Amino acid sequence: MGWEAAGMFTLAEVASLNDIQPTYRILKPWWDVFMDYLAVVMLMVAIFAGTMQLTKDQVVCLPVLQSTVNSKVQPDTSGKADFTTVETTTGQGEEASMRTVSFESTTVRPDIFLSGATSSQYQSTESGQELKKEQKDSSGRKTNLDFQQYIFINQMCYHLALPWYSKYFPYLVLIHTIILIVSSNFWFKYPKTCSKIEHFVSILGKCFESPWTTKALSETACEDSEENKQRLTGAQSLPKYVSTSSDEGSPSASTPMITKSGFKFSADKPMIEIPSVTILDKKDGEQAKALFEKVRKFRAHVEDSDLIYKLYVGQTVIKTVKFIFILCYTANFVNTISFEHICNPKVEHLIGYTQFECTHNMAYMLKKLLISYISLICVYGFICLYTLFWLVRIPLKEYSFEKVREESSFSDIPDVKNDFAFLLHMVDQYDQLYSKRFGVFLSEVSENKLRGISLNHEWTYEKLRQHVSRNAQDKQELHLFMLSGVPDAVFDLTDLDVLKLELIPEAKITAKISQMTNLQELHLYHCPAKVEQTAFSFLRDHLRCLHVKFTDVAEIPAWVYLLKTLRELYLIGNLNSENNKMIGLESLRELRHLKILHVKSNLTKIPPNITDVAPHLTKLVIHNDGTKLVVLNSLKKMTNVAELELQNCELERIPHAIFSLSNLQELDLKSNSIRTIEEIISFQHLKRLTCLKLWHNKIVSIPSSITHIKNLESLYLSNNKLETLPAAVFSLQKLRCLDVSFNSIAVIPVEIGLLQNLQHFHITGNKVDVLPKQLFKCVKLRTLSLGQNCITSIPDKVSQLLQLTYLELKGNCLDRLPVTLGQCQLLRKSGLVVEDHLFDALPSEVKEVLNQDTSIPFANGI
Repeated sequence: MGWEAAGMFTLAEVASLNDIQPTYRILKPWWDVFMDYLAVVMLMVAIFAGTMQLTKDQVVCLPVLQSTVNSKVQPDTSGKADFTTVETTTGQGEEASMRTVSFESTTVRPDIFLSGATSSQYQSTESGQELKKEQKDSSGRKTNLDFQQYIFINQMCYHLALPWYSKYFPYLVLIHTIILIVSSNFWFKYPKTCSKIEHFVSILGKCFESPWTTKALSETACEDSEENKQRLTGAQSLPKYVSTSSDEGSPSASTPMITKSGFKFSADKPMIEIPSVTILDKKDGEQAKALFEKVRKFRAHVEDSDLIYKLYVGQTVIKTVKFIFILCYTANFVNTISFEHICNPKVEHLIGYTQFECTHNMAYMLKKLLISYISLICVYGFICLYTLFWLVRIPLKEYSFEKVREESSFSDIPDVKNDFAFLLHMVDQYDQLYSKRFGVFLSEVSENKLRGISLNHEWTYEKLRQHVSRNAQDKQELHLFMLSGVPDAVFDLTDLDVLKLELIPEAKITAKISQMTNLQELHLYHCPAKVEQTAFSFLRDHLRCLHVKFTDVAEIPAWVYLLKTLRELYLIGNLNSENNKMIGLESLRELRHLKILHVKSNLTKIPPNITDVAPHLTKLVIHNDGTKLVVLNSLKKMTNVAELELQNCELERIPHAIFSLSNLQELDLKSNSIRTIEEIISFQHLKRLTCLKLWHNKIVSIPSSITHIKNLESLYLSNNKLETLPAAVFSLQKLRCLDVSFNSIAVIPVEIGLLQNLQHFHITGNKVDVLPKQLFKCVKLRTLSLGQNCITSIPDKVSQLLQLTYLELKGNCLDRLPVTLGQCQLLRKSGLVVEDHLFDALPSEVKEVLNQDTSIPFANGI
């Protein structure tokens, strides 16, 4: 009944358990493939044995006559006894028949067995005489059993006399084979490994078919052995790996080319044409770049665990143990399968006999099938043992691309580990060309080369020329932002003055930069550029200004410190890290021609390696991010510094070290926390000091000692907390610029008229309500900022300011403007900052004068 149910499915359906996705076959080594075929053969054995058992399997039994039967024999006159026995014939699709057969015997012996229907039956004939003659000639023993009793005893003895293995052999083979099949392919089905394997196979196929792989290995392929060449040229799928050249643009001498191989076949052997070069298609390039990213993420994900490896080892161990188990218990049953069996069913009360001799017609067939099955299992087991040997022979959780590195130009292909390594070992058993092509996408050199090709294809000379602009200094400037590298065509812009490279981590400056003879300024913003030796020689001799922006000091390229002719260096980034300890700045001493050093960082002290360039430094600018600059003694060494800026350094007083800078001409202490400037008297020793900027601080008063700074020409005190301007300020006869904007000053002292050289006066954002007439004695004023005050009127004497070009009055309490504004010959409407209604209220003649072009002669009066 069981095999009737089994007949509901076919061999193909059972074998489907052994099927995997076609793409997974690259992960099936030869032993796994061989074991899969063996499993299919074992399935066929199970199905065949089961079918034979369903259709042919039967047991035929006859009773063993005991000595007690002799008393029931009735002898005839001739000394012979007649026995009547029941002959039963059973078969598939045949009717059972029963007839009486006569046997002759002179002696009844209990040890003589009735052989069965095959030895005692005779075919009846149509002639009655022939039947009588046959019965007269035959001999036998009478059993007195009817047809139903024979059927009953046959069924009883089938279950009692036959060994259990003879009855269940097909089922066992089927179950064992299914277990082996499931064990072989479980790693392809288990969810946690299946997803990784599927992802790996997908990426591997794309890497193998990518045109970039063909391009990257083209040079190596030309040097391969003839065997490898034939292997490559014979692949039918190879032509689709080769990219066709884009029709847009023509390759220049500086544009990297991609090799495209053409193939010809002859009757003798394949011939390879000399590779021709072409540019990688943009679409292929984008797909290749996406593959690099996928490979990078997949590697990071798979290298973290070794689950696939452990699962494969586990299923191999299970198959080996299963093989040993099957072999041990199956071998014992080979001799138990026999044709004849003795049956003692204990049904004497129903049959009248205690012992029967039975024959099993499938015995010889089952024995042959069992021996065949054991042979298959042995082969299967030996392959399992070989698999275990392979698993322990080499470290499969480590994979080295050493051979690929030696054969190709990509010496940076990293070794991999864990599941990633194991999958590559499995692929090697299928075809080593897969891992070789896969390794191309693990190489940073390969990725950079691809980026370079795509970059040069996109950024042509014409496109770069469109991005060139003129900056505030009227210099030709090119700014490249967030590219994968520096396009080769950049170096063809020979008239470029300024080159800015921002967020280009793989920037490389080649020898072609020597063509850019006008280049004197270079900006590297988060761009640790690498330079070739020839390029460095050019930069060392021609570069005058360098801007470097970085996150950590280690990002500053080492060649920066060797630019001996560099005059200006701008460093923007973190220089106060405890990890780097400013090691990267030690070699500033080599910059012997450096004149200007600009540092925007978070310093707590001026590093000693900055003072190494002090003897020839003329300008030092330190912009802190609010970190307090504590130690400033090293400033004393900068004897030649003419300009010093210490901005946003949380200074509370003017550092005493500054007073030693005898050549100082300009001092800027913007955005600090200075409250008092009593030390300003010490500036009298700085005879060359002409500009003092103390803006954006917390200064509340100006000491009278400021009068000792005789040569001061510019004084910036805006954005402080001043309430008055002392008369001492106006004793600075050389003062040309005075800025006291955004304080709390209410009165402009009349002494301001003493500043006959004053050209720029800014008092915006104060509380001034009246303008002293003495202000207009400063006839050299060009800029006068009076906005956001409380001024109610502008004196007519404003007309005395003949050189005035800028006048700010907006934000006051004015109700009109003086008509004498028209006499300010250089003042125009663009330089007059006032409310529109006040300007509109002016007489038309005045407005006409203010609207005139500067090239028109001015009227002497109105």
